[in-house]
Amino acid sequence: MERTGPPARMTGLLAAFSAALLAVGGLAATAPGAAAADADLARNGTFEAGLSGWNCTGGSGAAVSTPVHGGTSALKATPAGSDNAKCSQAVTVKPGSTYTLSAWVQGSYVYLGAEGTGTTDVSTWTQSAGDWKQLTTTFKTGASTTSVTVYTHGWYGTPAYYADDLTLVGPGGDPVALPAVPAGLKAGTPTSSSVPLSWTAATGATGYNVYQGGTKVLSATGTSATVTGLAASTAYNFQVSATNAAGESAKSAAVSATTTSGSSGGGGAELPAHALVGYLHSSFANGSGYTRMADVPDSWDVIDLAFGEPTSVTSGDIRFSLCPVTECPNVESVAEFKAAIKAKQAAGKKVLISIGGANGQVQLATTAARDTFVSSVSKIIDEYGLDGLDIDFEGHSLSLNTGDTDFRSPTTPVVVNLISAVKTLKAKYGAKFVLTMAPETFFVQLGYQYYGSGPWGGQDPRAGAYLPVIHALRDDLTLLHVQDYNSGSIMGLDNQYHSMGGADFHIAMTDMLLTGFPVAGDQTKIFPGLRPDQVAIGLPASTQAGNGHTSPAEVTKALNCLTKKTDCGSYATHGTWSGLRGLMTWSVNWDRFNNWEFSKNFDAYFGG
Repeated sequence: MERTGPPARMTGLLAAFSAALLAVGGLAATAPGAAAADADLARNGTFEAGLSGWNCTGGSGAAVSTPVHGGTSALKATPAGSDNAKCSQAVTVKPGSTYTLSAWVQGSYVYLGAEGTGTTDVSTWTQSAGDWKQLTTTFKTGASTTSVTVYTHGWYGTPAYYADDLTLVGPGGDPVALPAVPAGLKAGTPTSSSVPLSWTAATGATGYNVYQGGTKVLSATGTSATVTGLAASTAYNFQVSATNAAGESAKSAAVSATTTSGSSGGGGAELPAHALVGYLHSSFANGSGYTRMADVPDSWDVIDLAFGEPTSVTSGDIRFSLCPVTECPNVESVAEFKAAIKAKQAAGKKVLISIGGANGQVQLATTAARDTFVSSVSKIIDEYGLDGLDIDFEGHSLSLNTGDTDFRSPTTPVVVNLISAVKTLKAKYGAKFVLTMAPETFFVQLGYQYYGSGPWGGQDPRAGAYLPVIHALRDDLTLLHVQDYNSGSIMGLDNQYHSMGGADFHIAMTDMLLTGFPVAGDQTKIFPGLRPDQVAIGLPASTQAGNGHTSPAEVTKALNCLTKKTDCGSYATHGTWSGLRGLMTWSVNWDRFNNWEFSKNFDAYFGG
C-alpha cells in the first residue's frame, strides 16, 4: 500500500522521460544566457522568510534550518500516500519571453517544473540526490501568458525532500494588482464543532484566507471552506480575504455563526465528564478468564458486552448469548446477568451490546440485511434492557467500492446501509440511546493518507472506510474510541509516522480526531474534528491484551498533553482539550488479570 517510488506502470514513461530530460539538458547547455536586464522573479526562493509566497499541498511543507544549501533556511516537504508534497508559487511574467528555472534539491524523486507557460510546460527531476544537486530547465511563455506557476514536488509515499535557492530568471512582467475583496460570505449549517463557509469568487484571486475573530485559521484555493475544532454553543465571527502574487486584499464583511449544543450525541450528557469504557468478555472465555457482570468494579462507566455476532457475514442477523458453562464454569445465569445489568444502570453506568469484534464480520450489503440488523439488534437491546450499541466492525466488514471517493456522500451499500440502520435504531430509542464506535486506526486516521482504492486503484479499499460512518452519525455519536493498538505506524498531522506503545502515538492519533484532517490529502474534503466529549483513547489493558500496550506513566503523559498541553514531547497538538471524555480499554477481563492496573491509573488521574 505504501508507495516507495513511482508506480510500476509509470516506470517505462519515466525512463523515456529521463532520456528526454537528458536531451533537454544538452540543449539547455547551449542556450544563450539570460539578458543583463533579466532578474530573479521568484519570491523567497531561499526560504529565509519561511514559506512566505509558497503554497504546499496538504500542509506538507516547512522551513528548516538543516540541511541548507545557502543561508539559514531551506524547504522540507514530506509526501504522503496520495500527496506528492507539491510546493508552488505564481510568478508574473512577460508574454513571448524565455525564462530559466533552477533550484538546488536533495532527496529521492525530486521534481522542479513550471506550468501554465502557454507553450510547453516543463519539468526536470532527480531520482536520487544524497547531497545537494542543482536542477535547471528553461521555457518560453505564450503570446498572452502573464503568469506561470513554478513548483517542486516529491513522489507519493517517499521520504521528505529538500529544496533551496530556487530562482526564475527572465524579464519581469507587468505588476499584478491586488485582488478584489471577496463578497457574499455566507455561513452554512453549523455542527457543534464546525462551521461551513462559502463566498463569491473575487476578481484576480488565486487563493483565499479565512479568518476567525480576526485570526487567520486556514487557506483555500476554492470559494468554500469549513472551519473545525470549534467549541459547542459558541458564537463566532468569520471573514475572508483574497490573495494573488501581489499580496492580500482587505478582509470581507464579517458573518456570524453559532455552533450547536455540545450535549447532542446520544446519551453523552448522562456520562460523567471523564468516563472509563471497558469491554466485558460475556460470550466467550480466553486467557484472561470470565468476569461476572456483578463483579465489574464501579470504576467502569460504560460496559460493552463482547460480542453480538452475525449468523453469517451477510445475514445482518445478530445474536448474543452468555458464555457456555463448559467454557466458563463461573458464568452467572441469564437472570443473574440481567439483574446485574439493572444494578449497574441504577448506579449510573451504561451497558451496551458491542457488535462485531475480530471474529464477527458484518457486511450489510443489502437492504434486507440492513432491516434484519435493526430487528435483531433491537431484540438484544430489549431482552437485556441495554442502553445502546457499540459498533466494533473490524476486518472486512467495511470497505469502499471503486469510485466511492467522497466520505461526505458515500455510495457503497455496506456503508450506506450501516448508517441507515443506526439512524433507525437511534430514532427508535430516542435521545438517551448511547452510540459508541471502536474502529481500528486503519479505518480512520489512515484516511489522512489513503481513502478507499485511491486515485489509481490498487490501494486497500478498507483504508479510511469508517470515516463516512463517523461523519454521517457525528450528531448521534456518544463516543468514538479508536483502537490505538494492533496498529501499524500511522502518519499524523505533522506528516511524520507514529508507532504504538508510547504517549506520542496516542497524542498524535487523538489530535487528528479533535482537529480534523483532509482526507487523502484533499483540501476540499476535510473531515471535521469531533467534540472532545465525543472522544476517548483506546488502549490494551495489559501486554497480553494486544500489541501496543502503553505503561501507566505513558498514558498519563498522553492525557497531560491533550488536556493540559504539558508532557507533549516532539508532537505539537492543535489545541488543549480539557473536556476529553476519557479512556477505553480491551478489556475489563484483562484489566482484572493485570491487577486492575489500567482502571486504577484512570481513577488516580481523574480522581475517581
